[in-house]
Amino acid sequence: MSILINKFKKILISIYLIVISCNSENLYEHPNVIIILADDLGWSQLGCYGSSFYDTPNIDKLALRGIKFNNAYSSASICSPTRAAIMTGKYPARLGLTDFIPGNSPKNKPLLTPDNWIKYLPLEQVTIAEKMKSQGYMTGFFGKWHLSREKQPPKSLMHNPNKQGFTESFVTYKPSKNLIQKWQNENEDFHNVDTITKRTLGFLSQHHKSPFFLFVSHNSIHDPLIENHKTIEKYKIKDGEDKEENNAIIAAMIETLDKSVGQIIKRLEELKLIENTILIFYSDNGGKHAYASQKPFRKGKGWLYEGGIRVPLIISWPKKIKKAFNSNLMTSSIDLMPTILNACNFDLKNKNELDGIDISQIFNDQTININREELFWHYPHYHSGSGMKPASAIRWKNYKLIEWHESTLLKKENQIELYNLDIDPGEENNLAKIKPSIALEMRTKLNQWIKQIGAKMPTTNN
Repeated sequence: MSILINKFKKILISIYLIVISCNSENLYEHPNVIIILADDLGWSQLGCYGSSFYDTPNIDKLALRGIKFNNAYSSASICSPTRAAIMTGKYPARLGLTDFIPGNSPKNKPLLTPDNWIKYLPLEQVTIAEKMKSQGYMTGFFGKWHLSREKQPPKSLMHNPNKQGFTESFVTYKPSKNLIQKWQNENEDFHNVDTITKRTLGFLSQHHKSPFFLFVSHNSIHDPLIENHKTIEKYKIKDGEDKEENNAIIAAMIETLDKSVGQIIKRLEELKLIENTILIFYSDNGGKHAYASQKPFRKGKGWLYEGGIRVPLIISWPKKIKKAFNSNLMTSSIDLMPTILNACNFDLKNKNELDGIDISQIFNDQTININREELFWHYPHYHSGSGMKPASAIRWKNYKLIEWHESTLLKKENQIELYNLDIDPGEENNLAKIKPSIALEMRTKLNQWIKQIGAKMPTTNN
């Protein structure tokens, strides 16, 4: 009898070891994913992107163990459309969500902006969270949603994160301006950074034994500009290049954001999850030019110039990305969904319905040539905060073309601007008249794309 029991025990142990082995393989096949999204963080406002003024040691650490993208773009120059693009892998113009929610529709401008653009993320759109959840992932969203206009129940519940694939969610909003009067309070969590971080850490501790997809969406560094007084003072006395163009309050806000990233990294390391976690750091659009320089780029948030759409993007995954490197691959918000799904070994069914492409091939081999020649932007609105007017844009290879719809629809001069970003990243020298054949080819591509996706257009204000 004892011999039989011993044999049975050995069989059980063997089965257990096989199960453990399978689970380990599954964990490898299906890595964890965390997207950390900053709000209004410009391309040049991180140490790893060349800043000598802003202190970002934890974000820089990500860059030192992953891929830093030099040609990463947001899908729009303002927040809501970019967030929709991340969630769906589609251009905002295809979704019909082309402005920040609720937007601005002035009646005293030369053009009338489309009155039928969508002010929420349609429920029929399949989100990345829904895809991940369907594959057994725990899904969480903490922070700024901004994909519906309602803030109070019951209407706010119609298009909240839980309706679009997230098992757990906690939505925050930017602070009211009256909090500026309370900036001396050292314990005030002005932009909910601490609250969002605590929720994130709690989620990790609770769900670390199963694969998870986590979207950490910060309100920071969006205005109003308020932060811990002591941290602000640190930057008021700090030396650095172009100090007169850097903002001490923004620097303090960025430092707080960086500390949050550090806390998340630490918790992943404590839970021994860092090796097989795809950690993505990104911004929803360029920085606000009124507050800080976006050098070397022109303008900032709201504009289709590089300062409004060129953003930092860092992807870390130690299990796969063995050597840190900089990538000049042209990529965009629309690429995150197909890239993540493929990296997690999910079948990309109906991938033709996505506008984005899978860039995960470069995780193993940075020399792989990914066939991406063009990206598009469409903004048929007026942006009161920046002065941006209705326009569309295309980047094709090294060239960038912007078409201003006021000029086109009202048949004015200076309809288009053309720049060679390789030699003119600041977009100072308009080549439209010097290189008319390239301008014509790109303009044709742009207008074909507008028609193809059914983009909503402004109309003349008669």
